[in-house]
Amino acid sequence: MRELKENREVLKKYTVKKIGLFGSFVQNRQKVSSDIDFVVEFNKPSFDNLIGLIDYLEKLFDRKVDVLTSEGVKNIRVKKVAEDIKRNLIYA
Repeated sequence: MRELKENREVLKKYTVKKIGLFGSFVQNRQKVSSDIDFVVEFNKPSFDNLIGLIDYLEKLFDRKVDVLTSEGVKNIRVKKVAEDIKRNLIYA
């Protein structure tokens, strides 16, 4: 989370309004091969902003990332999965 807070200006380039972390890194269960799971809300959602953000985060953390939008979380069909994400989500 420190890295995200220290790079807020770069995140603004991709119009990030809010960014949060969930999954194994929040639960302290990550492995060497684990990816990092994010939920992001954009001021100006676009494909370019999403792809640019993913590329930036993968370089920043030197590992694969999964990025869901806030809308994407709302549209998850399995309610338990969506609830787990919301319950464990930590915003930077």
